[in-house]
Amino acid sequence: MKRIFSYLSPYKARIALGLFFKIAGTVAELVLPLIMSYMIDDVVPTGDILALSLWGGGMLLAAVVAFLGNVKANRMASRVARDTTERLRADLFCKTLSLSARQADEVTIPSLVSRLSSDTYNVHNMIGMMQRLGVRAPILLVGGVTLTFIVDPVLALVLLAVVPVITLIVVLVTRRGVSLYTRLQRSADGMVRKVRDDYSGIRVIKALSKGGYESASFRAVNEEVSRCETKANVTMGVTNPLLNAVLNLGMAAVIFIGAYRVADGRAMAGDIIAFTSYFSIILNAVISVGRIFVNMTKGSASARRIDGVLSLPAELAPLPDGAAERDENETIRFEHVSFSYGGAPALEDVSFSLGKGESLGIIGATGSGKSTLIALLLRFYDPSAGRVFLFGKDIRRYGNAELRKKFGVVFQSDFLMAASVRENIDFGRGLSDEAIVRAAEYAHADEFIRAHEGYDGALTARGANFSGGQKQRLLIARALAAEPEILVLDDSSSALDYRTDAALRKSVLTRLRGTSVVMIAQRISSVRFADKILVLEGGRVAGFGSDEELMRTCAVYRNIYASQHGGEGGEHACDQ
Repeated sequence: MKRIFSYLSPYKARIALGLFFKIAGTVAELVLPLIMSYMIDDVVPTGDILALSLWGGGMLLAAVVAFLGNVKANRMASRVARDTTERLRADLFCKTLSLSARQADEVTIPSLVSRLSSDTYNVHNMIGMMQRLGVRAPILLVGGVTLTFIVDPVLALVLLAVVPVITLIVVLVTRRGVSLYTRLQRSADGMVRKVRDDYSGIRVIKALSKGGYESASFRAVNEEVSRCETKANVTMGVTNPLLNAVLNLGMAAVIFIGAYRVADGRAMAGDIIAFTSYFSIILNAVISVGRIFVNMTKGSASARRIDGVLSLPAELAPLPDGAAERDENETIRFEHVSFSYGGAPALEDVSFSLGKGESLGIIGATGSGKSTLIALLLRFYDPSAGRVFLFGKDIRRYGNAELRKKFGVVFQSDFLMAASVRENIDFGRGLSDEAIVRAAEYAHADEFIRAHEGYDGALTARGANFSGGQKQRLLIARALAAEPEILVLDDSSSALDYRTDAALRKSVLTRLRGTSVVMIAQRISSVRFADKILVLEGGRVAGFGSDEELMRTCAVYRNIYASQHGGEGGEHACDQ
């Protein structure tokens, strides 16, 4: 909660002014029953029309002040809640982008989505309600009880007896509610995860006729959310009925005792009417307090979840610059690199180097560590052991922005925006039209782009109006557009036919002479023309060299070749 309060600091003046209007309106509202009591008991019996008119005007003025003060304060409270939540949401989004891959894996993407949406919404409601009712309800409650002592101290004592019971109810229910709403948000994270997975794989679900299965699976997740929501709402929903019951019992006692006091001449009718008015005010204030605690409970649980992300420490921060100078003759070097996601090693004792302008092909079976190697090269993670160098400099000594500018990357599961072709290739970098078209030509995408409404033609969500191969070439054009020093293609030709793949590979290798190219592929034909080929098996280096060298020395490479082209391969590991 401290972090949320810090976001309110820039609006202190606005909050203070809003509180002034709210207090003025609330006090005016409290004065009305007193004026009414005085008019009934003291003014009406005199028959003085002028005095009656003056006091009636006073009541009208108080009503107007109460109305205008509350309206103005509520409008200001809404603006404060809106602006605060906007800043909080923006900072939370920026924080999610700066999280390390390990932190994102730990929190999970669905949970981050939920915190950005439903949790910030709960905080917005909490901030707004605390300004609208957080001041008004306590003033009405305390002021109403205080004024009942002025009207009739004996009846006020009867009413005051229920206050400890009310306090106990609020404290117990609120304490239970925080844990229940936290559990509800966690179950909502699970539903977001399920929906995201199903929508991402909707075509597979339809192709395999698994709509019924996925519907049943979602129903189970939905029922869990409903159970958590019902339990939380039932627990919090008991607040108002209990408070009303206690207050109504107190009201019954007040009326019973008040009737005797009027009959004995120790109280006047106007006092009893004023007292019942104050009782209604107190009742509404208690109901408002119940609503405040419900929203405070939701907001507090959400604020804790938001703070859990905002307070995560910065990982992968750059180390102080060392003495190593940039080596123009070397692009990439791995020195005895090992890495684990927490279980068995994904990479173990990997060493190799790549010169400037050279191309590197990486091949191996599924799970051999190919994509993990790229994640370390881009510093999404730091190695568990060993070091990675870029241009002769420890990769940990680069700032993130400096490091990312050196790369153009196409991942296995990349995305396209629902925007124009031009915007997808440019990706907010402000590239010239010439650079965009040149990149599309290098990626063999210019022809189909122009045949498909041109560079201003729109893509649908996830690029569904283009074929798989066309989408891959658009992604390659995006990676090429900024003329990176290192181009990383992570299995980016899987949807291309052999002829297009060969033409694209030739275009990249011949036109980007100064750019080092790192290609991950499943097909050996996609990497065999690279200057160097890295063969991975079980996270270890099984071979490293040219195609010709590996065909002589590496049985794993020969087996891959044989399995894809027919023929026999070797039976033993590489002789290195």
